[in-house]
Amino acid sequence: MNVMTCYSVKNIVEKLFLLFMVGFAFCACGDDESYTLGVWHRRSDFDGLARGSAAGFTIADKGYVCGGYTGTTYKRVTDLWEYDIQGGYWTQCASMPDAATARTGASGFAIGEKGYITLGQDNSSNYLADTWEYDPATDTWTQKDDYKGGARISAIAFGIGQYGYVGTGYNGNYQKDFYRFDPQAAAGQQWEIVNGFGGQKRQGGTSFVIDDKAYICCGVNNGSYVYDFWRFDPSTGVFTQLRDIADTSDDDYDDDYTSIVRANAVSFVIDGKGYLVTGEYGSLLSNYWIYDPATDLWEGEDLTAFEGSVRKNAVAFSTGTRGFVVTGQASSSYYDDTWELSPYEYEEE
Repeated sequence: MNVMTCYSVKNIVEKLFLLFMVGFAFCACGDDESYTLGVWHRRSDFDGLARGSAAGFTIADKGYVCGGYTGTTYKRVTDLWEYDIQGGYWTQCASMPDAATARTGASGFAIGEKGYITLGQDNSSNYLADTWEYDPATDTWTQKDDYKGGARISAIAFGIGQYGYVGTGYNGNYQKDFYRFDPQAAAGQQWEIVNGFGGQKRQGGTSFVIDDKAYICCGVNNGSYVYDFWRFDPSTGVFTQLRDIADTSDDDYDDDYTSIVRANAVSFVIDGKGYLVTGEYGSLLSNYWIYDPATDLWEGEDLTAFEGSVRKNAVAFSTGTRGFVVTGQASSSYYDDTWELSPYEYEEE
């Protein structure tokens, strides 16, 4: 073998070794990469004024934002906006009528193909009890019976079947009563008390509906965050207490329940699981938790934090397969962005 041949073989061997080492380093770096579950996608910004403490509801594949507080310039408002979830755009609808004062801290829910706004607080800090029905087919509002439990803000509301349910809240005192709303009942008979809720009083709680059962959690009572968790079955009228959303047992399942508890959060449902997002616990929170009703357990590890600015008093939309967070506030900042969670995608940290 001549010198040139020896050099060529040596050169080839060195290059192969270099390529091996580069490949090894690449694989090693790949092994060090970590990922979190869930990706937050920013969608079409809310077309109205940035705001917090608005009310919302979802009808089919449309999400609605109504009222809220926009800051010191415009204060409380009565406008209504529709988000087309499939098309990804916003449309302004008819504002609440003049008889419906501008409000913040109202509660919204949907029954069938109509949406409802009730309760809240006006620009003079008066608590409100009036209830309004919105029909998207005609883009009109109709006044319904006042909430029978009395004026208040920051109540929990949800719709199941042919009825709406509204309860808890604050009107100078913390509340825990629930009432059922029947839009088909005669005037003066549309609200009926629902007894049996054994949970704590609260304001700023949230709820989500899975398989025609409502799940109720979070909020604050006399300066303390509440951690009891309840399921309501309207077919039986029974409230059932579930496992606390804090590390209160001697079992292992709740050892990681360190940051579920919060107030002024939002929630939505994707594929039979509840998602609890945003809100505050002393400070504003960016993490989220997933509840599985099949196991009565929460999961919050290795989930991608909410990628918008941290906030409270946002609005959530939920079609059952897609979940959105829109608007909200942080101190004197108000937001007009729209975010959708893709829960099965991974994001590199």
